[in-house]
Amino acid sequence: MGAQLRVYKQKITSAQTTKKITKAMELIAASRIQKAMTRVRASSPFARAVTRAVSAVATHSNTDHPLTHERETILRSAVVIFTSDRGLAGAFNSQILREGLQLAELLRSQGKEPVFYLVGRKAVGYFQFRRIASAAEWTGDTDTPHFSTAEEIAAVLLDSYDRGGADGGVDEINLVYNRFVSMMTQSPETVRLLPLEVVESDEQETAQVYPLYEFEPEAETVLDALLPVYIQSRVFNALLQSSAAKHAATQKAMKSASDNADKLITDYTRLRNNARQAEITQQIAEIVGGADALASGK
Repeated sequence: MGAQLRVYKQKITSAQTTKKITKAMELIAASRIQKAMTRVRASSPFARAVTRAVSAVATHSNTDHPLTHERETILRSAVVIFTSDRGLAGAFNSQILREGLQLAELLRSQGKEPVFYLVGRKAVGYFQFRRIASAAEWTGDTDTPHFSTAEEIAAVLLDSYDRGGADGGVDEINLVYNRFVSMMTQSPETVRLLPLEVVESDEQETAQVYPLYEFEPEAETVLDALLPVYIQSRVFNALLQSSAAKHAATQKAMKSASDNADKLITDYTRLRNNARQAEITQQIAEIVGGADALASGK
């Protein structure tokens, strides 16, 4: 009985230590998610303004720009997968990796070759373990993304798109990332980035009537200047959304772990008390039996 009591005591201590760790990680994630959401809200006005500008130029000009014109034959399609550098976030990374691989299978069924671009150590480790080739990788900047990372990713994607699938580049670009919906929900989202597909609009913007434009310089020059900025803003928004979703997933996972630790502590405490009560009962029974034996021997 004494050995059993020691085992239960060790398990209770271990669960209490685990709870302290998970509770601390939950609080850290809660503080980080507020900062991440502040950055997402701060970047939204700029992203909407760039979107409106690109929409206006693309809509009211007769220019057949390479970035807005879909190619006749799409040989290779880029799939940019945004994961995190760290784990302990529940199904955050697994669901986005599954979404990216499902998109790749869909592209193959359409006769397109998927080309993977990976953001985050979890995606890199996953693809390396399964020996799946990737065109480019970025790690170390997923918790608090910097705009320089978005610029680097956008430059690589634009260069690959300019080359085209026939010359080792790509003919279209897709982003796959987790979008922050709420503290409890992080939704995988797939967006075709190029050829240009403007998807960010609300009802007011949809109903807005754009004025007629006169371009100085030409509309093609305006698009050349606007579209790279648009691509950078979309990539940066995906990084920020993924970061906020990751912190929310971490907080949810750590809260669940803390609740499980509480349950383990309660269960082991009850088992320890039962074992202690059984030991006490056995000792009383031995004392009573010894007393009865002495009384009957007289």
